[in-house]
Amino acid sequence: MTNVNASPITTLDPPRPAPPSPRSPLPRPAAWRRHGTTALLSVGIVLVILISAGSGPLATSLAEAAKIITGHLLPGMAWMSDGTISVSQDQAVWNFRLPRTLLAGVAGASLALAGALLQTNVRNPLAEPYILGVSAGAGVGAVLAIVAGSTAMAGIGLNAAAFLGAAGATVLVYLLAKQGGIIAPSRLILAGVALGSLLAAITNFLTITTEAQNVYSVLFFLLGSVSAASYGQLVLPGLALAVVGVYAMARSRALNAMLAGDETAIALGVNVTSMRRTLLLATALLTATTVAVCGGIGFVGLVVPHAVRMIVGSDHRRMLPLVILGGALFLMLTDLLARSVAQPAEIPLGILTAAVGAPFFLWLMRTSGARGAGVGA
Repeated sequence: MTNVNASPITTLDPPRPAPPSPRSPLPRPAAWRRHGTTALLSVGIVLVILISAGSGPLATSLAEAAKIITGHLLPGMAWMSDGTISVSQDQAVWNFRLPRTLLAGVAGASLALAGALLQTNVRNPLAEPYILGVSAGAGVGAVLAIVAGSTAMAGIGLNAAAFLGAAGATVLVYLLAKQGGIIAPSRLILAGVALGSLLAAITNFLTITTEAQNVYSVLFFLLGSVSAASYGQLVLPGLALAVVGVYAMARSRALNAMLAGDETAIALGVNVTSMRRTLLLATALLTATTVAVCGGIGFVGLVVPHAVRMIVGSDHRRMLPLVILGGALFLMLTDLLARSVAQPAEIPLGILTAAVGAPFFLWLMRTSGARGAGVGA
């Protein structure tokens, strides 16, 4: 019987020693590596939040940014009313910079978690959230809202139209992939790729036939941005991330069993058909809520899960928390770079996630941990 904890990406790899059972304690070096990585990612997230809050045309030091954030979280702080912090600094940090940084973190965590779950669901190393066509569906909905206008869309705004488009694409992929009551991983991927291509063609047609002033808005949404973030936009993707994250951790043993194949998972008591359906819905929910408010941001769901597997292995109990933290930090850093390197212009996030993520991923492939994560040669 195949080991339950085997890597999901073993098809092309030569045989290697089986990893320890998820029931056994971590070896001391592995435990230190896991805890050290968690600490580094957590500290990195806090630092990036402060750096992002202080970066912009209105100069604000890290100490001032920390004071502003603390002053809003803990009302009554003296520095909020003694003139130390200006009204302009307060508004810039609290109303504009912090929401976009937090939204980037939530979006990155959601996309990374969606990628990890999808790779387990279909047991394919190249799987990532946008392979299901969910992003393409959101693109069609958003472009329709931009091209036709809110009035023609019965008052539906851009974010709502994008979410409805993503939800519709999810339903279509599920119906196309389902055969005899069973969702086959190969059919799921093929249905997602085919539907995504069709929806992308519709999006391109709408883009080239619309008025010139709409093209920039369409392209900026399709390439992803958090520049117009608000605290209200954090609610839906944050709630989706919390729900799916708790579910994934609670079902981590079943996820480990699915890595070994359907027969082994069934022998271990996992309802594979139900599990695969639930994972599909969870992945679609994370992607849809993210794309609806941030636009199309690719590559996060591919590179982050692989990078984490290289560090701590493929046991979902140890891997998923780091995937969430790593995805958040990755996209927060990308957003900071997007609004800094070409000031006063801003680079769409989708461009930088590929430009920064692809070389980083290629470098990781050359490291000694790559083979253990299934991406080494």
